[in-house]
Amino acid sequence: MTADVTIQAPTVDGIALTETAAIKVKALLDSEGRDDLALRVAVQPGGCSGLRYQLFFDDRKLDGDVNKDFNGVGVVTDRMSAPYLNGATIDFVDTIEKQGFTIDNPNAGGSCACGDSFS
Repeated sequence: MTADVTIQAPTVDGIALTETAAIKVKALLDSEGRDDLALRVAVQPGGCSGLRYQLFFDDRKLDGDVNKDFNGVGVVTDRMSAPYLNGATIDFVDTIEKQGFTIDNPNAGGSCACGDSFS
């Protein structure tokens, strides 16, 4: 008798930060000269698609925050934004065409042409 085996893709709990993005965030934090800051990632109403991402350094600790650590880089998401960002990956690109942080979000149903907002 053989058993049926179901293979599931690994699930990502919360937000993920690539190694490249973690290195860039660490460099930016080092330039700030403060060790009490974390990268806060939030989703706010706005943009042409309805929702937009916000990434900024923050020293606040809010009730319900979801905290993750990536090689010494703290990433914080507020409890209202967390469901929109579950499984999302933040990366940093530095090419001739584009420089900056990108967010690959499996929860986004669509995005605008500029890439700054999603639905």
